[in-house]
Amino acid sequence: MDWTPKARLILDAASTLFYEHGIHAVGVDSIADAAGVTKRTLYDRFGSKEQVVVEYLRARNAAWQEFLRSRLDAADATPDAQLAAVFDATRDWSADRGHKGCAMINAHAEISDPAHPAHPLIVGQKHDLRDLLRSIATDAGAPDANALAQRLFILHEGALVTAGMGVEPDALDAARDVALEMIAGQQPI
Repeated sequence: MDWTPKARLILDAASTLFYEHGIHAVGVDSIADAAGVTKRTLYDRFGSKEQVVVEYLRARNAAWQEFLRSRLDAADATPDAQLAAVFDATRDWSADRGHKGCAMINAHAEISDPAHPAHPLIVGQKHDLRDLLRSIATDAGAPDANALAQRLFILHEGALVTAGMGVEPDALDAARDVALEMIAGQQPI
């Protein structure tokens, strides 16, 4: 991608519109208007709306990964501190940038076709989180790190969705506490 100033304007506008209104609800006319460019400029820079979607999800994931990594790096290296950092990072990210819920979960609701070029980014972010949780479970000495990671992942994602819907605003804190109990016992609950 050649990140010209206009390409960045387009991506910024699309990112806001996609997150606020949904990917399918936003057309290229709306993106071009919000970016202050022509549709031709949008197509010259990205080639298609699909590519704009891919770049939106790629940028959002990169920002999330950087945010999460900074939180993990700032936490103690112990498994319980690393696990707490994951849940706390998700809570803080969601409070600041996620009033409409998880962008990847929202995108998957609209793009579930594995052939779509954005699909690997969507599910890849979730695989990365599950792998991180597996690494933490392994470091904790869990007898079955895969099983524990699976349960921690499901707990995390359920809390993320519940908090994102506004049903249980403190879901990530409650889930963190359960996750810490699980890792302390080194076995799935």
